[in-house]
Amino acid sequence: MAKRDGPSWNAKTRAVLDERLAIGPETRRFFVEAEWPTLKALAARIVPQPADREAPVPVAALVDHKLATDTRDGYRNSELPEEREAWRRGLRALDAEAIARFGARFHELGAWAQDELLKLAEKGELMDAAWEGMPSKLFFHQRVLADVVKAYYAHPTAWNEIGWGGPASPRGYVRMDFDRRDPWEAAEAKPGREDEAYEENLRVGD
Repeated sequence: MAKRDGPSWNAKTRAVLDERLAIGPETRRFFVEAEWPTLKALAARIVPQPADREAPVPVAALVDHKLATDTRDGYRNSELPEEREAWRRGLRALDAEAIARFGARFHELGAWAQDELLKLAEKGELMDAAWEGMPSKLFFHQRVLADVVKAYYAHPTAWNEIGWGGPASPRGYVRMDFDRRDPWEAAEAKPGREDEAYEENLRVGD
């Protein structure tokens, strides 16, 4: 974000990130009230965040934004319905599976039970009638993992976490080879040499 007003970002990049950062954790336009806690619990198991994080990435809200704006991938497996329907059906089915196996909705379960259900979904072994023929394995891999993980890593908080310098538009990244970086990118803090990286990064400017 320190590069926001430098040559790394153009007006379009700033507008996209401003829209993304305006989404709060309870921003909801697509999912109905009954679906919302299931989605939030699911996102928390896929990308758990530090308990002491002052402003967690609003993963569920970012997924909701994608669906509310009907932003599609441009492709899908023929065994999956379109994205909005896949999500609605998948969340209903997760709740149905949770009730059948544990007697409570997905968001009401403990972490262990939630993870057990997700492991079964990952292997395609959830087959409640609520899936309506949609393979749980495809829903898990091509909707849950794809949408939730992409939502998380689309946020500047996640960029900071992994040490990525963020978008470079219109300037772009040039040195794309292994273990190379552009002169304006931050240096990696390798074990035992953190002070060197810190000093070098102080010299890095836009």
